Amino acid sequence: MRSGFPVARRGMVIGLLGGSFDPAHEGHVHITREALRRFGLDRVWWLVSPGNPLKARQPAPMAERIAQARRLMDHPRVVVTDLEARMGTRFTAATLKGLKARYPGVRFVWLMGGDNLVQFHRWDRWEWIMQTVPIGVLARPGSGVKGRLGRAARVYARERVSEAQAERLGHIPAPAWVFADVPLKALSSSAIRARGDWGRSGTPGMPPE
Repeated sequence: MRSGFPVARRGMVIGLLGGSFDPAHEGHVHITREALRRFGLDRVWWLVSPGNPLKARQPAPMAERIAQARRLMDHPRVVVTDLEARMGTRFTAATLKGLKARYPGVRFVWLMGGDNLVQFHRWDRWEWIMQTVPIGVLARPGSGVKGRLGRAARVYARERVSEAQAERLGHIPAPAWVFADVPLKALSSSAIRARGDWGRSGTPGMPPE
């Protein structure tokens, strides 16, 4: 594996959590720990994105966000990465295609909050994503009902996996997705910046799409 790319062995189940992490916060840490516990993941990789294609204004410099995220997320099974920058990808579909080519035999699970499920159908090649990797959805405050009623959830209603089967998610052929109801911390990057905790001005960060 090339320098700068995390190591993963064939057969491992890797959860992917994408976002601008501008800044990373305890909410990200919380859903990462819940994903490790609930979905039977061997590792979680944070994919700190160069920028969000749906946003006109872009986040803080990559090095700044990576360093802050690594200080916050100190866990032996979590790796903070700049893989999208290294691969030159901006959309999740392209990122997944690149990772699957570079890591044959590794099982990837895409992780997202319930709020992202609401607008998942707007993502580039969203149906290809759904049909390519299992998806673990973790409910965020106020987003659960909307997410379950969103277009993606309705189109793939029959492919929804029960929470009782969630530990096998990485081994279930796509399309497969789990909606996990978890007591999440009501934190957001934009709220942290508004309080001034980030120490700089910025714009709200979102996952790659």
